[in-house]
This record gives sequence, structure tokens and C-alpha cells, in this order.
Amino acid sequence: MAFAPTSLTKTEAPEVLQAGLSAIAQGATEIDLQHLKHFDSSAVAALLAWRRAAEAAAIQLRLLSLPAGLNSLAGLYGVNELLAT
Repeated sequence: MAFAPTSLTKTEAPEVLQAGLSAIAQGATEIDLQHLKHFDSSAVAALLAWRRAAEAAAIQLRLLSLPAGLNSLAGLYGVNELLAT
């Protein structure tokens, strides 16, 4: 089952980041972003942290349905290629 956050802003970041890390530690291979409607730069940081955690655990993590706005935000930081599935 994919982990599927709906909001990832500075307010929710600590809790959602930890939930994603826990899901990865339990073997999740997908993060479904189709319902992610509210996000800011904290979301970019969380996605990168999840990607690093998955790589450290030798898990091929897929980011599903990355919102166009989040992809654009990642592009501003020059990291959108790191988020590509």
C-alpha cells in the first residue's frame, strides 16, 4: 500500500516526514501524491529525505502523481531530477 499524504507544509512537515519515514522503514515502495493539495518547500525537503531513506534501505521508491506545482518548486531548487521516478 502506498503512503499518501494530503498536505505537506511547514506546519505538518515534522509529522508527515516521520510518517513517510516509518512507512519506508516498514517496506513501502510508493508514495502516492495524487491527493497532495497543500504544499510548500517543506514538501521538497520531505521528498528528498524519503528518497535518501529508501536508498539507504535499498528500496526502489516510486513517487506517484507528483503535482505539477511541486515539480516546479523542486525545479526552482534544481532537484526535480532527484524526484523523478
